[in-house]
Amino acid sequence: MKQIEVTILGQSYILGCPEGGEQSLLAAVAAVDKEMSAIRDAGKVKARERIAVLAALNLAYQLAERPAAPPAAPAPKANNDANGSSHAAAPDAGLDALIRRLDAALGDDGQLL
Repeated sequence: MKQIEVTILGQSYILGCPEGGEQSLLAAVAAVDKEMSAIRDAGKVKARERIAVLAALNLAYQLAERPAAPPAAPAPKANNDANGSSHAAAPDAGLDALIRRLDAALGDDGQLL
C-alpha cells in the first residue's frame, strides 16, 4: 500500500492508498478540504472537530442525493411486517429524520443544510 501526504484545513496527514487509487484519494481529499474550509470561512463554527463532523455530514448528504446507479445485484426482497404485509424499505426516510435531528441539536452553531 502506497502512502500519500495530504493537507486538509492546513494540517498534514499521511494516508494509505491502494496502488492506482491516488487520483480518487486526492479528489476525496480536495472535496473534504473544500467543504471544511467553506464551513470554517462562514465563521459560525470554530472548533475543528465540529467543522469535520459538519463537512462529513454535508458530503454524505450530497452522496445520498445523487441519482442511484443501476443495481448490480437484484433488489432486496420486501420486508414483511407483523401482519404479514410486505413493503419495501425506504432508505431516504431515515436520512431526512437524521438531518432534522442533527440540525435541532446543532441549533445556531451551524445548520447542516
